[in-house]
Amino acid sequence: MIKNGKILKRFEDDLISQQRFSIEEAFNIVESLWHEGVSLGVLPPKNPMDGIEVDIKIAKALNSCLKT
Repeated sequence: MIKNGKILKRFEDDLISQQRFSIEEAFNIVESLWHEGVSLGVLPPKNPMDGIEVDIKIAKALNSCLKT
């Protein structure tokens, strides 16, 4: 159980700021995650349009934040 969220946030921010990946390393990570998803049977999705409504709502919310 997390008792102090500020300490956790600071830890996460420090960890992220210390990690630097080259573009090749980033692509290798994404490719490895894709292969893992395929081996688990969750990728590629059976119907790529499943959940598109949620994606559209999120995109609208994010785009509205950019305008202000």
